[in-house]
Amino acid sequence: MNAARVLAVAMAGLGLCAPLGKVAAQGAPAPSGQCQLVYSARDTMSPPRVSLIRQPSGQFNTFLGGGVVARCPAQNMTLIADSAENYGDQKLLHLIGHVHYVEPRLTLDSDLANYYQLDEHLQAQGNVHAVLPSGTTLDGPRVEYYRVAPNIRTETQMVAPGRPTITVIERDSTGKPSPPMTVVANTVTMQGDTLTYAGGRVVITRPDVIATGDSAAMNSQTEFARLMNGPIIRARGDRPFTLSGTVIDLFGHSKAIDRVLARGQGKSVSRDATLTADTLDFALSDGRLQRVHAWGKGRAHAFNPSYDMVADSLDVRMPDQRLREIHALRDAFAQSVPDTTKIHSSEHDWLRGDTIYAYFDSSAKAVNDTASQPQLERLISFGKARSFYQIAAKDTAAVGPAVNYVRGDRIQVAFLDRQVQTVTIIGQATGVYLDPSKPGADSAKRARGDTTKASPPADTTKKPVPRGVAPATSHPLHAGRAS
Repeated sequence: MNAARVLAVAMAGLGLCAPLGKVAAQGAPAPSGQCQLVYSARDTMSPPRVSLIRQPSGQFNTFLGGGVVARCPAQNMTLIADSAENYGDQKLLHLIGHVHYVEPRLTLDSDLANYYQLDEHLQAQGNVHAVLPSGTTLDGPRVEYYRVAPNIRTETQMVAPGRPTITVIERDSTGKPSPPMTVVANTVTMQGDTLTYAGGRVVITRPDVIATGDSAAMNSQTEFARLMNGPIIRARGDRPFTLSGTVIDLFGHSKAIDRVLARGQGKSVSRDATLTADTLDFALSDGRLQRVHAWGKGRAHAFNPSYDMVADSLDVRMPDQRLREIHALRDAFAQSVPDTTKIHSSEHDWLRGDTIYAYFDSSAKAVNDTASQPQLERLISFGKARSFYQIAAKDTAAVGPAVNYVRGDRIQVAFLDRQVQTVTIIGQATGVYLDPSKPGADSAKRARGDTTKASPPADTTKKPVPRGVAPATSHPLHAGRAS
């Protein structure tokens, strides 16, 4: 799970692009008021060609060619084009060829554009290229831009259909730009000072992360983002990481992500561990994963080459992104595969109980060793604890391993170098220890007329076991998955 730092960076990037009002706040104020167009020539040496047609209403349709500049002085807005058509009754300015729109919070270029004076909005079409004051750009076939205007709207809105590409420029506290991020979606909407929506096959790409989903939403004021309908976040590089679910929510504070919530078939996969549950709740601090809670209607499952645990819920504690403890709560189960170099068996070693705690090496050496996986030190089972494990037979002529099954109020298994060292039972203990048979032993018994066999009673673990007193012992423990 050391890929959490990469995840945090990726999540911070899900701001998509700062909404129009937010980036404008970094520069000049938003233009307001009704636009009163004033025309002039683009080239003072060559005035535009003008044609006027009076309408029955008394308004004029005006046609201008040879380079046109239209300004709204009170709003600090300028529209430039090769030619223009102004329809008086409709209050519509149609711009044709090399359109250039400029105002304090937006610069836009396109092939064609319409400016509707009645509702103060710009419609740009054809090779649209928009630039925000932060340097973030939007490229697409069409953009609808609605500016602030009295009695019409109090906040800006930009709608870009046709699968535009947004290139987000981010800067650190010193103003130095970081590698850009791109956002591609069927439609992107920026609403006012805080809200951004991306809908339809959303793809968010950074040098180290790709995030996909059917739709995304972000509120820069509350520092909340959501990826919906099958989102997947893939962190690339030397610490690959994948997070998926039906919905992924991201919560931030002071421009840093401090919580990630994956709901609906949540799954996180990294080199260190795979964690699955209906809900995965990640807590982060300073860009590092600190704790994970997993729960839901289905069972929560954590496994990697060192451990395999299943329970109704899991509490994974990893301060400063180093695994220390896993608490498996309610009907907990942990299992492993015995050392295949010493034991040949199709059975798994396992531990059951109402609750299981797993403790990992937290020594200074282990904490500083970021290349290897944390080693399991102890497993403790509480409440109706049961344990089954296999031991290499002392007699090399024996067939199969020795078997140890125990029950108790509490069972503790201690490990060293990924091998079991001791098994301690606290409270009333019952169990059995069985040595494997030797080749020909059954034939010898039959020759003596001894046909007695052990008859193990049924157990709630679904494993038939005999009763008896089980000694504490040790055996090697290796990786495995819950069946």
